[in-house]
Amino acid sequence: MRRKLAAGNWKMNGTTDTLREVKALTDAHPDPLVDMLLCPPATLLAQMAWARGTHALQIGGQDCHAAATGAHTGDIAADMLKDAGASHVIVGHSERRSEHGETDADVAAKAAAAHTAGLIAVICLGETLAQREAGEALAVVTAQLAGSVPAGATAANTVIAYEPVWAIGTGHVPTLDQIGEVHGTLRAALRDIMREAGGVRILYGGSVKGSNAAEIFSVPDVDGALVGGASLTAADFSPIVTALENA
Repeated sequence: MRRKLAAGNWKMNGTTDTLREVKALTDAHPDPLVDMLLCPPATLLAQMAWARGTHALQIGGQDCHAAATGAHTGDIAADMLKDAGASHVIVGHSERRSEHGETDADVAAKAAAAHTAGLIAVICLGETLAQREAGEALAVVTAQLAGSVPAGATAANTVIAYEPVWAIGTGHVPTLDQIGEVHGTLRAALRDIMREAGGVRILYGGSVKGSNAAEIFSVPDVDGALVGGASLTAADFSPIVTALENA
């Protein structure tokens, strides 16, 4: 059985004051039936790890460098994230791919660095609206998967997050059939990449909220969600966690 995962990506949001949301979230789910993960900005990572106390809430980074050390001003190594209290790191988010020109090879190198540091890599992929409308969505995501998952990836150290670029923060959500088609295709493609394909969790991301989470989680091979804006407050994220617990 794949344990469900509700992951929140705070992106470039949050200051020390917003850490109160961590207590509100852990109070609402003192003994969650699913894994919960929050990925705050690097400036809050250690503080959030401390704020969770003994709760099972997991903490992750939003990116890491492929190198372990070096002259890379402004970058963060996977070991540094681990040292600050992280257990996961997001790599290959569409905003990193588009704004920073990251390639599949870059993402694979970062995921490999995360694995070396003992972190779980949450590898993101997804098609643009133009690619979707051209009928290229499945080809795009399978190519990204093949190019972004490094050698040595296992079900224990890797999570896949499918986020159609055109649905992130737009309020637009693919149909359940479209989500199911992509997740099923990714599951099949994973079998060509690793022996443990059946154990890898595949998350859906893109305008997930409390009002649509239950129906999204009813789709086969959707093992949870990578949530953006709706993860910033416990009031918005908690219903998503509850929906996943009930899936």
